[in-house]
Amino acid sequence: MNCRYSTNWMGPVSLKWIKQHGEHWATGRIDIRGNTEYNYGDEIGLPMMRVDDWNKLSKWLDTYNTETPVALDKLLEDYYNDGYKEITWWRDR
Repeated sequence: MNCRYSTNWMGPVSLKWIKQHGEHWATGRIDIRGNTEYNYGDEIGLPMMRVDDWNKLSKWLDTYNTETPVALDKLLEDYYNDGYKEITWWRDR
């Protein structure tokens, strides 16, 4: 069974933060299902990025499969190698 990936949006949820920085940001995690060592899957923390980049990454992940779980750096390397532009992160990750 291969590993499948999907984003799980978790914020920002603070109205104060959104008022200061705008609504153009998203953060959360990537859920991994399939061939993981855990019964309920695994996850990768996903730093805050521009929401348009979040949406593109989320759509790309719908088609991304690996034999075993990969780390965020490898996942992003594959994303960029598929022709997607560099993600705009809130801060250096």
